[in-house]
Amino acid sequence: MSASTDFVSLNGDWLLHYGPQQCAAEGMPSPEIPELFESCPAVVPGNVELDLIAAGVLPADLDRGDNIYSLIDYEHYQWWYVKDFDLPSHADFADPYLCLDGIDTLATIWLNKCLVGKTDNMLVPHRFPVLNQLREGRNRITVAIDSPILAATRIPVDPGCYAMENNWESLHIRKAAHSYGWDIMPRIISAGIWRDIFVRDRQPVEFEDVYLATLKVDRARQRTRFLAQWVLRDRSGATCRGTVTIRISEPNDDSIIHEAEIPALSWVGRYESELSGIQHWYPRGSGKPRLYRISLTYRDHNCAPIASWNSRFGFRTIELRMSDLIDAAGSGEFRFVVNGQEVFIKGSNWVPVDAFHSRDVQRMDETLALAIELDCNMIRCWGGNVYEPQAFFDFCDENGILVWQDFSLACALYPQTSEFHAKMRREAEAIVPRLRNHPSLALWAGNNEIDQFYLFAKQGVNPNEDDKISREVLAGVCRRMDPYRTYLPSSPYISPALWEEGIDNNAPEDHLWGPRDDFKSPYYTRSTACFASEIGYHGCPSRASLERMMRPENLWPWPGNEDWLTHCIRPQPASTRYNYRIPLMATQIANLFGSVPESLDHFILASQISQAEALKYFVEKFRIDKGRTGGLLWWNIRDGWPQISDSVVDYYGEKKLAFHLLKALHAPVHVMLGEPQGGRHAIVAVNDAPVPVSLSLQVCSSGIARMNTDAVLPENGCLYLGEMPAPDSFEIFTLEWTTNARQGQSHYLAGPRPFPLPDLADLYHSRFGQSPSVKQLHEKSSTNRQT
Repeated sequence: MSASTDFVSLNGDWLLHYGPQQCAAEGMPSPEIPELFESCPAVVPGNVELDLIAAGVLPADLDRGDNIYSLIDYEHYQWWYVKDFDLPSHADFADPYLCLDGIDTLATIWLNKCLVGKTDNMLVPHRFPVLNQLREGRNRITVAIDSPILAATRIPVDPGCYAMENNWESLHIRKAAHSYGWDIMPRIISAGIWRDIFVRDRQPVEFEDVYLATLKVDRARQRTRFLAQWVLRDRSGATCRGTVTIRISEPNDDSIIHEAEIPALSWVGRYESELSGIQHWYPRGSGKPRLYRISLTYRDHNCAPIASWNSRFGFRTIELRMSDLIDAAGSGEFRFVVNGQEVFIKGSNWVPVDAFHSRDVQRMDETLALAIELDCNMIRCWGGNVYEPQAFFDFCDENGILVWQDFSLACALYPQTSEFHAKMRREAEAIVPRLRNHPSLALWAGNNEIDQFYLFAKQGVNPNEDDKISREVLAGVCRRMDPYRTYLPSSPYISPALWEEGIDNNAPEDHLWGPRDDFKSPYYTRSTACFASEIGYHGCPSRASLERMMRPENLWPWPGNEDWLTHCIRPQPASTRYNYRIPLMATQIANLFGSVPESLDHFILASQISQAEALKYFVEKFRIDKGRTGGLLWWNIRDGWPQISDSVVDYYGEKKLAFHLLKALHAPVHVMLGEPQGGRHAIVAVNDAPVPVSLSLQVCSSGIARMNTDAVLPENGCLYLGEMPAPDSFEIFTLEWTTNARQGQSHYLAGPRPFPLPDLADLYHSRFGQSPSVKQLHEKSSTNRQT
């Protein structure tokens, strides 16, 4: 426990009591821990399962075999946290609040046996006044967490609602949706104080709320129209009299760029100004993510500083240019424009970095570093997850990564009741002010795939008329609290015009999953989407990772294998919804190579090449059509649990072949062969940089140069460079180029399938063999081939 004059951390050691829930704690006026409950030490922030592992109650290797199913026995448990702490001087706390940045989920909290408050939402921070409960010296805090499963069973589910087979409890209980079981996450109905908990004193006078916005930019003249609005609160009830000084300065040397003094005529203040000499914030590849420091200082009538507020801010405008549909002529758009400059999006979906969210902080930085290594300029925070912390957005601000933020609603038809609407309104009102000042935040999206769920779960019902959560509740909060940022009702969004036209391959933004049997099937080749916010393909993890997550006797073969089904992921033993995923991966291999390998190492190799080639096709399909298309966000960077999935980096940090290929595919300059048309492949070069680039290109096959050409690529554009004849038999085209002393390389697999696995193994080894994981994969497959 750490303490200062106005802050006491309650992180660290606690005592945990647990057992089958007998009665809900939410109705208890004082804490009554059942006598027969077991107990063990606990660590906060944490999850109860991690404490039970440390105590030897649960197996340490929950991620191995089918051990994860042992957690089903604890879904009806109740959890009691207890901690004693000392308050150095009660006099220092004039207006203290108990602050919980994250608690999962249905909690009742007492301080010194007095009820402080209750929580019903894992996803938002909670604050409770504790002036009358806190005392100088020794204090005891008690937190009881009820079973969300038992709570959910007491709430009626109307026929107008819908959820996937494992997720019905998610409809009413505001807990990360993936917790109930998903195709990318096991079912873990966890509990715990999963983020920081502390006591903090509120100052007598403070900036209660500050909103910053860039209204307009002039890139040529480096001018910016800037808005700041604040709420200044005096706890004594006195009327604010004095001045507010707003200062914009360099983040490193504090040299002042702009300063203004505004009379404090009310508790609310608003300042607009035309700023000159401002360097604007840009995403990766389009410019520098320039940040400034902004401070607000309130001085009373005697010019004494009374309250202050500080933050970093980047000046930029972000516009989403989106049509309602793709019309009969094929026209439509979905593209992001930053500071008036179109930005082609190359990025990934961000899913939970760990199934136990108290461990997020340990894995977040290294996972974000992968996004930098892949040169992503956008991350989509998927709606089945938690809301990421400030540190996540700070990183994205600093590194020029745009953030597409879903509200935490996914793949279900939630209750359209006044009670649930109020719950979602409170959630949005807690989240929007917390994130809105980050320049990296590009977009609010109401949910993940709920519009699409209306098509099959509530056939004939128009989401624009029925889904008040996305069309009214969340939209209204964003309009009120973040009026200068785009709000998208759903992803993908079915606009009223699209609904009237009919949903038939004419949505500008789409999630392109389809049958996933072949990445060049008509589903993909005929897609007219201008933007793919989800698209992916399976890739088997490495042997080393499979050996960590599976029992030795279940490592191979895969058909009917319980460990493979568990890690595909099967949320519960009796659940069969996701059992298709392993046979699907085998089908994808057979489509590319003509058969499914009989050895594990060949299967891994073939699967990873299949995934890499699929993602290559997806990225190049959108890049080659740049101008009509606005980008894509593939699925996904990294797993949050040991599994067989679409990620390009597995849970243990092992990079698949697709990771290495994506690094090349995301380069600002890339040269591609298009799909054959009329027996010929078009050669197209694309340049995402904001300046023209000189290019020298050589195209080879069978060791023979087929083309040499020089060109100047226009800024942020693409250029047709010529054609190559389509071969009648299998052939590998290699493309090598130089741009401003930077080397580039790519390949294209031409001719009819099936392709020879040994040749593709050698190709990937020649391109990426410097990576230990690629080298090891090649060596194992080569050894097996010789055997």
